[in-house]
Amino acid sequence: MCVGLCGVNCLHPFVRGGKNTRNLAKLETNSLQPSTSALLAWYDRHQRPLPWRANRDPYAVWLSEIILQQTRVDQGTRYWQQFIERWPTVVALANAPLEDVLKTWQGLGYYARARNLHKAAAAVRDAGNGLFPSTSDGLRALPGVGPYTAAAIASICFNEPVAAVDGNVQRVMTRFFGSDVPVDRPEGVRWVAEAATALLDVGRPGDFNQAVMELGAVVCTPAAPRCAECPLHAACASGPEAARARPFKAGRTRVEHVVWSFQVFTDGVHVALRKRPDAGVWGGLWEFPSAGAPNAPEEGGWQPSGAAVAPFTHVLSHRKVEAHFPLWIHPQTAAMPEDLPGDWRWVDWQEVADFALPRHIDKVLDDVYKAARKAAAERTGRVPTFGEERPNSWPESTK
Repeated sequence: MCVGLCGVNCLHPFVRGGKNTRNLAKLETNSLQPSTSALLAWYDRHQRPLPWRANRDPYAVWLSEIILQQTRVDQGTRYWQQFIERWPTVVALANAPLEDVLKTWQGLGYYARARNLHKAAAAVRDAGNGLFPSTSDGLRALPGVGPYTAAAIASICFNEPVAAVDGNVQRVMTRFFGSDVPVDRPEGVRWVAEAATALLDVGRPGDFNQAVMELGAVVCTPAAPRCAECPLHAACASGPEAARARPFKAGRTRVEHVVWSFQVFTDGVHVALRKRPDAGVWGGLWEFPSAGAPNAPEEGGWQPSGAAVAPFTHVLSHRKVEAHFPLWIHPQTAAMPEDLPGDWRWVDWQEVADFALPRHIDKVLDDVYKAARKAAAERTGRVPTFGEERPNSWPESTK
C-alpha cells in the first residue's frame, strides 16, 4: 500500500512505495508517460465528432460544458445547437431576455445553470468586450463556472496545463490507480486532482482532459466497463470486478419525498400562473401556483372540480416530488379576483406554452388544459368563450 499520491489503499505499481506527492514527481514523467501517450493515441482515433470540438471557440466550449453538467450528450447536443443557432455569439446571448433563455433551456432542469449562463454571458460582454478570460483563474470568476469548467475551457481553448476533474475523471483515476479514497470527501477531491495532474500531458492538456472524459463516458463506464478496449488496461490497477466498486463514496445524500399541489385556477379560457422566486428549485420559471389561492377559492367564486390529471412522481436530484393538480373552476358569473399576489398572472391558455415552465408542468400541460375546458363546460353548460360575451373585465394590473 502507498501513502503517497493516494493516501489510502493505492495499489498502482507506478506509485507504490511513495511517501508523499513530491516524491512522485520524478516518477510522473517517466513511469506514467506511456499511459498518457496511449490514452492520447486512443483519443485521436476514437473521439466522437461532437460539434463543439470543431474548433477551440471558448463560447462554444463554455456553452457545451454548462449544458452537459447534468445532461446526457445526445440530449445536450440538441440544446447546444438550438442555443448556437439562436445566439451565435456570447454577446448575442448576453443581450437576450432572460425569459427567452429560460424558455430555450426548458427541459434541461437545474435552472440555476441557465440563469448563471445568462449572467456569465453579460459579464464577458461587459468586462471582456465579448472575449472570455484566458486562464482558469479568470474563468472561475464568471457566474456558474466552477473548477472543472474553468479548467476544461482553459486547457481546451487556451492550452493551459491544468487538469479538469468531473465524474468521468474521478472514475478513471480511482480505477487506474486502484484507490478507494472516498471521492465525496475533501481528501478524495484533492486526491483525484493530484492523480489527474500526474497523468496530464502538458503539451496537449486540452486533448488530454477530453480524452479522460471520453474514456469515462464510452469505455470506463460506471456499471459495465469495457476493460479489454481500454488504452490504459495494461497498467490499470483494477480489473472489471474491482472497477465496478470504484469510485468509492463514503455516504449518499438522502432523497426527500415531498407532496406538492399545483393549483389550477381557470375559467376554461384563462388560467393563473405564478412566477417562482429566482432562488430555489425551478427558480424564475412559471407554474400553476403551488401555494395559496386568490381570495380563498370559496370566497372568490371558485368551485373545486377534482384533479386535472392523476398525481405522479417527478424526480429531482435529492427530492422526489409527488405532484398533484387540483382543479378550480370559476363560473364566470362573479367578478374575477383583483387582489392577486404580485407574482401571479392571468394568462390565456393559448399563451401558456410560451412561458418558461418546469418540465413536470410542461409534460402535462395539454392534459390539464383539456380537463379545464371540459370541467368549465360542465359547470356552465357550454364551452366558455371570451370577447364580447365575457361578463367581467380582467384586472388591468394582472394582465
